[in-house]
Amino acid sequence: MKILESISNFAGKYFAFLVIAVAVIAFLIPDTFLPFGKYITILLGIVMFGMGLTLKAVDFKLILTHPKPVIIGVLAQFIIMPLTAFAIAYLLQLPSELAAGLVLLGSVPGGTASNVMVYLAKGNVPLSITMTSFSTILAPLLTPLLLLLLAGQWMPVNAVDMFMSIIQVIIIPIILGLLLKKILPNVVEKSLSILPLISVLAIITIVSAVVAGNVNNIASAGFLVFVGVFLHNGAGLLLGYFAAKLMGLSELDQRAISIEVGMQNSGLGVALATAHLGPLAALPSALGAVWHNISGPILATYWSKRPVKESTETTTTKIPNKVSKA
Repeated sequence: MKILESISNFAGKYFAFLVIAVAVIAFLIPDTFLPFGKYITILLGIVMFGMGLTLKAVDFKLILTHPKPVIIGVLAQFIIMPLTAFAIAYLLQLPSELAAGLVLLGSVPGGTASNVMVYLAKGNVPLSITMTSFSTILAPLLTPLLLLLLAGQWMPVNAVDMFMSIIQVIIIPIILGLLLKKILPNVVEKSLSILPLISVLAIITIVSAVVAGNVNNIASAGFLVFVGVFLHNGAGLLLGYFAAKLMGLSELDQRAISIEVGMQNSGLGVALATAHLGPLAALPSALGAVWHNISGPILATYWSKRPVKESTETTTTKIPNKVSKA
């Protein structure tokens, strides 16, 4: 168990490098990774099951005790990111499938890896966890609706089918995780230390499958898509920060909302795009899984060296051992 814990810690610490390495290998020898494509939904379900194992009632407490930053953060998440993706897709004149895929990336909830980044950035960790949990719960309704409104001009969107997919790959696994935690709390507690390893393995497998299935598309349009993902992520981090600042929130809240808004659940984006839009539409989310886990640590490292000068209402606490999507 100690060996697994050490490997798990290593995987969580060097997640971004592992994703990049596997993506490059999958691009060079795609045939090895193509068979994993049919397991993308199952792998994401495993990640969300792990999230369910770590959720606690306190993760939703801020919604009742300090609703303002939660509401501002979640609104920023589901307004800034979809609209920014829409604008960038038009600006870059992306092909229909890639444009819809970028909008989908902007319409999914935040990923749990953002909680780790907020902790490293010395931001408001309870707010980050609450935003991740709350946006994930809202995703079955908001993600299909946003995609229908913003991406429907590029591709047909079946909002009902997408709603059911999100219920199956996110909500049901989370509920199962919560139930298992309730029934076998001691067993779950002992297994939490290896959850990052399972999540990392699942995410890099998803990324490798998408990269392997899009080698030609990456070669022809990969740079343009990366520019879109880069601009989208940067806009989310920047606008999330200033949205919180303009609403008079504390510096800790600003850091948390910035990272939460900027880092998406790219694994969900890959799964939904593959199932409902086509393999090419999964490319923005696959590249997002790589880039979000590079930009997040860079920003967290920058903020970690800049002390917060103001006091806040909410104290930063130690986070659960979660790693996901980006």
